[in-house]
Amino acid sequence: MLRVGIAQLDITLGNREANRRKVTQWMERHCAEKAVEPTVIVLPEIWDVGYALEDAETLADPEGSGAAVFLGDLARRYGVWFVGGSVLAGTTKGAVNRAQVVDPRGLLVATYDKAHLIPLMDEPRYLRAGSAECLFDLDGVTAGCVICYDIRFCEWTRRYALQGAQVLFVSAEWPKIRIDHWKALLRARSIENMMYVVACNRVGTSKETLFGGTSLVFDPWGKTLHEGGEEEEGAFVTIDPSTVEGIRDHLQVFRMRRPELYGN
Repeated sequence: MLRVGIAQLDITLGNREANRRKVTQWMERHCAEKAVEPTVIVLPEIWDVGYALEDAETLADPEGSGAAVFLGDLARRYGVWFVGGSVLAGTTKGAVNRAQVVDPRGLLVATYDKAHLIPLMDEPRYLRAGSAECLFDLDGVTAGCVICYDIRFCEWTRRYALQGAQVLFVSAEWPKIRIDHWKALLRARSIENMMYVVACNRVGTSKETLFGGTSLVFDPWGKTLHEGGEEEEGAFVTIDPSTVEGIRDHLQVFRMRRPELYGN
């Protein structure tokens, strides 16, 4: 069993310290005692500075190292994992939208650079796209993470499933105006891949864009286990990833695939 916590938060544009305080306060409020069972906290996309991309050169955290240390301290204190919750990270090739996986020892064990950059948010103008998926072992569970716009690319999440992912974590800044797409796409990704989907979206407004919250957890049948509201909140859901393989064996979708028909 795995306990997942959704930290649905507003983000203060360009203010890393204010956003770190908010994450710290969320943990103090929702994680009063050290976890005794495997627990994962999921944060929104670019939780550290928001979509202040025009200031990426000055705001980008070098390799995301500062965020990793910050989350590592919280992970050790509360005995939890942090999965997803991307940050604006600076690399030698330019800024990236980087998700981080931190274990309860406080160690950064995996990263994921957003592969599909969304033109509506000017990401291609300011960021470099990643080119590798992120799969990792989470206390015996095969898990992966993607970011926001990535969920529109079913081929990408299918790659995760074919490599054994039982749980897909999604961090996002998804606008309220397209929240119906958010719901439909996440449910589709869970059903077609027969895996849990745990998705955390931000709330609040930045640059006239209203973000829709509605963080979601789906089981491998597409059943809604949690649906958040439109304000800041926290929620915990217990999931059982051990059911995934039985469902996949029952439906046999992966076994019946015919890749030779699909071309490129």
